[in-house]
Amino acid sequence: MAVLPCGTTLAAWSGIQAQFTTKYAVESSNTSRTRTLQSLSSSFTSCEPLQIRNVRLPQNSHSKRGRRLIVRAATDYYSVLGVSKDASKSEIKTAYRKLARSYHPDVNKEPGAEQKFKEISNSYEVLSDDEKRSIYDRYGEAGLKGDGMGMGDFNSPFDIFESLFDIGGMGSRGRGRGRGSRNRATEGEDQVYNITLDFKEAIFGVDKEIEISRLETCGTCNGSGAKAGTRPRKCSKCGGQGQVVSSARTPLGVFQQVSTCSACDGEGETSAACNTCKGDGRVRKPKLINLKVPAGVDSGSRLRVRSEGNAGRRGGPSGDLFVLIDVLPDPILKRDDTDILYSCKISYFDAILGTTIKVPTVDGTVDLKIPSGTQPGATLVLSKKGVPKLNKPNIRGDQLVKVQVEIPKRPSDDERKLVEEIANLNKVGANAAKSRR
Repeated sequence: MAVLPCGTTLAAWSGIQAQFTTKYAVESSNTSRTRTLQSLSSSFTSCEPLQIRNVRLPQNSHSKRGRRLIVRAATDYYSVLGVSKDASKSEIKTAYRKLARSYHPDVNKEPGAEQKFKEISNSYEVLSDDEKRSIYDRYGEAGLKGDGMGMGDFNSPFDIFESLFDIGGMGSRGRGRGRGSRNRATEGEDQVYNITLDFKEAIFGVDKEIEISRLETCGTCNGSGAKAGTRPRKCSKCGGQGQVVSSARTPLGVFQQVSTCSACDGEGETSAACNTCKGDGRVRKPKLINLKVPAGVDSGSRLRVRSEGNAGRRGGPSGDLFVLIDVLPDPILKRDDTDILYSCKISYFDAILGTTIKVPTVDGTVDLKIPSGTQPGATLVLSKKGVPKLNKPNIRGDQLVKVQVEIPKRPSDDERKLVEEIANLNKVGANAAKSRR
């Protein structure tokens, strides 16, 4: 068994003759079946990171052919970021920012997006560091391992992302992972509360007192989660990373799997838990909140009350309270956005002669004049008797009154006689108009 060096990658091989896909000088030995490589070209010593596997070739009695080593390149960091090997730091940073935004797990929910995001982050971590990049350009990934950087020694991809974008809402909110995450403040979770309003309360607004249950900072440990008199210790399992990385070598390359540390639950530190909050740093308590509902809300409206959600961890800001509104219907009036709909019934005599009727509105009962000759299905408008526009209470919609004309199915003899007389008069008038033409 002999060993073939490639950078700092070592490939074991055996057999009578070793043959590469690229040409290198080989010296034969007649005294041993094992033959060694005596010289390699300079390009081979600076080759890309290689994955090598043995493939047995057919043998015959006339030529002693052993095994052939097939060389495969590992992951190319430049290809991952889509940049050339002579790309500047600015170009590498720009490429990383674009790809990281597209593949961040909080944005891209497709399978494999998180793994792609980690590959992008690992590539950027190496290529953005002059020393690591120089080693990688000469020896590939194997050179990084030979330099003391193991397969699991990359920084958290989420820490890299946050350091570039300077944000806490994407990739950090509620994640609680990555190097030093325990010492970094995280925002509390949002709370949701459902409330039901009467029809008029939704139209004109109302002040409501509601009681919610939320997580507040523990007063015993002041939010640290640690028992009094103790201090957090770096997790011995993950070394304070909050994550553990397992690697497996396969014929296709080295595969990494990153998972949350089970010992510290991704916090990076362990400590004796506070007896009050059981280590969470927060306790659930009820709270009364005065809620001001603006005029014009409707079913499905959502109100946001800032900083009234769960308290943040490690001194982080509290989440928000979202109030979801449901409005009870009115038995008479209907709502269409900012307009109020109402239907009234009048007799055909009133439709012909005109009249004044009482109409209910959200402001109370008002008089509505029905002009003579009103047709069935006509819509009359009560201006500014509708719903105030949300956040603009001085602007109101209208109330639309649809007129339904009632026609008797069984008119009395007197009614029939009167209608027949009207019909005769209508015929006489129509004939007179024709004769004048």
